[in-house]
Amino acid sequence: MSADMEIYQGQRTLTAKAVRAEIRAGRYDRHTAGLAAGKLQCNLAILPEVHALDFLRFCQRNPKPCPVVGVSDTGDPFMRTLGDDIDIRSDVPRYRVFREGTLVEEVKDIGHLWRDDLVTVALGCSFTFENAFMANDIPVRHIEQDKTVPMYRTSIALEPAGVFKGEMVATMRPIHKERVEDAWRISGAFPHAHGAPIAMGDPGAIGITDLNAPDWGDPVQVSEDEVPVYWACGVTPQNVLMNAHLPLCITHAPGHMLIADVSETFENQPLINSKN
Repeated sequence: MSADMEIYQGQRTLTAKAVRAEIRAGRYDRHTAGLAAGKLQCNLAILPEVHALDFLRFCQRNPKPCPVVGVSDTGDPFMRTLGDDIDIRSDVPRYRVFREGTLVEEVKDIGHLWRDDLVTVALGCSFTFENAFMANDIPVRHIEQDKTVPMYRTSIALEPAGVFKGEMVATMRPIHKERVEDAWRISGAFPHAHGAPIAMGDPGAIGITDLNAPDWGDPVQVSEDEVPVYWACGVTPQNVLMNAHLPLCITHAPGHMLIADVSETFENQPLINSKN
């Protein structure tokens, strides 16, 4: 077992709060697939308040790739409805910083960038339903191989709102032909985590040219007895934010999610409020 795989397997034994503590301390900065089973994982979009309402309109009009699960108060770096002591400035393994639509840096902490006008929008992540797949004996290849799920730009147009517009990003998971229906049903029970697939089979039908060359993440093999199945992806808003050319926006690095304390079912959750 490689050193990276050994570290990853060790992280899989930890609670959500313990994983965040490792991340906050700078001891873990890799992908979060398969970590803190049973807890909600979130994509992030951090942007100035002046653009937040239009962005939330965009998410409301495109709930499949952009299911909102939490919104911070303006200028508050703590995600109080998603967990106890979640500091959005330090509790994500890697962040991407964009200025005027250009990626300018990837960092492990954004404390030096925090401003009083920033709003954090947390969006559901498909890593959430992967735990249900594994519990039902549906293998998840990128977790087995300690890789980041492959993500692709598609030709699927989204409903615009203000300056926010663009095309959907999709993830792909190889599913055995006999389990596709099960995968469809299981993921469909998680609408807050992108829900059921958007397509399966021919990648060209949704504008993907080469499954072996994902735009983000790592390629994984599709065997002869498997079907490539595609889900809406939370990197979609990252693409949209780039297209909007905002003076500043911050996202998670693809595959490096915020792990919340609330259940991955996201049902009957008490509001968590830990004012510091």
